[in-house]
Amino acid sequence: MEDRVLAGVRNWKPFRLLVVGDFMLDQSLTGNAERLSPDAPVPVLAVTDPLATVDTPGGAGNVAVFAAALGGRVECVGVVGGDSDGSILRQALVDGGCGVESLIVDPDRPTTTKRSLIGRAQHRHPQKMFRIDTESRAPLSAAIQAKVFDAISARLSSCDVVCIEDYNKGVCTDELCAKLIALCKAKKIPVLVDPASINDYSRYRGATAVTPNRSEAEKATGRTVDPSAVVSDSKQLVSLLLKDLALEAAIVTLDKDGAVLEVFGSPAVHLPTVVRNVYDVAGAGDMVLAVLAGAVANKMPWPEAVTLANIAAGMEVEIFGVRAFALTEIQASVIRLAHQALGKTRLRDDLLVEIAAHRAAGRRIVLTNGCFDVLHAGHVGYLREAKSLGDILVVGVNCDEQVRALKGNDRPIYNESDRAELLGELASVDYVTIFEEPTAVALLRSIVPDVYVKGGDYESKEITESAVVKELGIKLSIVSQRPGLSTTSVVDRVRAQFVSGGNVKGA
Repeated sequence: MEDRVLAGVRNWKPFRLLVVGDFMLDQSLTGNAERLSPDAPVPVLAVTDPLATVDTPGGAGNVAVFAAALGGRVECVGVVGGDSDGSILRQALVDGGCGVESLIVDPDRPTTTKRSLIGRAQHRHPQKMFRIDTESRAPLSAAIQAKVFDAISARLSSCDVVCIEDYNKGVCTDELCAKLIALCKAKKIPVLVDPASINDYSRYRGATAVTPNRSEAEKATGRTVDPSAVVSDSKQLVSLLLKDLALEAAIVTLDKDGAVLEVFGSPAVHLPTVVRNVYDVAGAGDMVLAVLAGAVANKMPWPEAVTLANIAAGMEVEIFGVRAFALTEIQASVIRLAHQALGKTRLRDDLLVEIAAHRAAGRRIVLTNGCFDVLHAGHVGYLREAKSLGDILVVGVNCDEQVRALKGNDRPIYNESDRAELLGELASVDYVTIFEEPTAVALLRSIVPDVYVKGGDYESKEITESAVVKELGIKLSIVSQRPGLSTTSVVDRVRAQFVSGGNVKGA
């Protein structure tokens, strides 16, 4: 499955998305929580900078900025109040790469705002202490609802997928959802729904897919999942949802148990996921919807689309709060899962995706290359020193044909796959890639590392790649190898001992 998902993300193209639903402003104020109040048994939040409130989109806004980070051209359709929070939310969405011209101002309701107080005990991990909500759950007035629908109608012709993100704050009324779904059906535009936690899902009837979590699906169907039979019982839930709502696909997410999926005409299937260290589940459902939207727009089959969404949601729950992951970060996660059996060896295209993710995280990339035939202590020390020059060490390994050209027809001793596998077992090495070119010039041009390391007693002008290193502004570092330690000397000693019939001491 991971290989098929990887094929999908390799061919990922930009997409156009309309997000309709409950847009919110998330505000957080962080401080230290290290004592209790003397006049009440409550923790005190000590804020060093009272102006350090962080404003981010929430609710449907999460879906929008998540999708934009994945290459989506996103338009937001919803409602904000005629207040300062509405202006802040608009700007936060624009900063996240989203269009906001279709956010309608309703002067009779506040912008939905979630204000969180976040404390750190002993300057350690932040934890949410308290939340203050400002909102209205009243259905939109007929006049505002008409404006929202007009905005939807004006934008539909320029989108590939529509997402409904419903938090039951009054925007996604029965009438609005029914009209939107009917219009999309007529135009053959998929509609994906992250439903509200409500008893009746009839407002979503005729959509392409719904994506409730287990507790939401239990509430909507009136069924309870037995903890000892989570997968089998959840398959019954998706079957009910698929049939009752006339969907193309129904997905129920199951946290650590992955998800169950049923597509019309096929039996329900269980799609497991990687077990994660869960820190904060905020944003996981929004991430699922955003990734599914991109996957559907890119024509990925449903099982692969849901698997990709599970991977991305797993990344989201490992961090505190919410964050939009770049497409390269999600691609890198898929590559790591798909290539677990290969250890640290990567094809160049896959390597470039992972390197881009490391670079986006601010990590310093080091590249070196060589034959590395018959790995010895000199190699180990050299690579350890190379790694100390940055954060991520990539080792380029000459292919067998190039080793023969460099060392003679009786080399290499170990083939390229074996040499790559041996290097991958070293703690200092992060990635290994086999290259077929006679020099590392193409490898340098594709990776563009921060540091290029060569071993030996070279002068920089003697290094074949020195011109491209200078052209690309890469730092060149020459690391001396241990005297008397080389693959050639080891091989010669072994051969000499073999010919003489003696023991090979220290080889």
